[in-house]
Amino acid sequence: MTDTRPPYPPFTAATALQKVRAAENAWNTRDPQRVALAYTPDSVWRNRDQFVTGRDEIVAFLTAKWERELDYALRKQLWSFNENHIAVRFQYEWHDTTGQWWRSYGNELWEFDDHGLMRRREASINDVAIAETDRRIHGPRAEHEYEVDIPLR
Repeated sequence: MTDTRPPYPPFTAATALQKVRAAENAWNTRDPQRVALAYTPDSVWRNRDQFVTGRDEIVAFLTAKWERELDYALRKQLWSFNENHIAVRFQYEWHDTTGQWWRSYGNELWEFDDHGLMRRREASINDVAIAETDRRIHGPRAEHEYEVDIPLR
């Protein structure tokens, strides 16, 4: 049996946005097993300076990430799409074990197979220390907030 994850390419503006929202919602669960199911069994990633291949490595990577990045909360925004590719920009906030809060800014390039599973993910991410009072991302986004643009700063 082949895993599938609709919507399937080729993407339209509506289906690309649906993929982005689904990814944001899944990552905000901080459940590595659940998140990994959106990727092909042999998916390849570049995340910052790390390279990950396959669902087992994705689960291990995400488990370590969310043990280090506490109270992680993410916002993704569709940047561009065509056929089986989607580009997003994102921001997420988290704190480390010392209580320092961070906002991480990034861009991702996604490539999907015919079954709607992501087979390639490339992420470039930069972290900026912020005061807790400067936080603006407090958990998963409410549905009425999906159309709100992510501010640059």
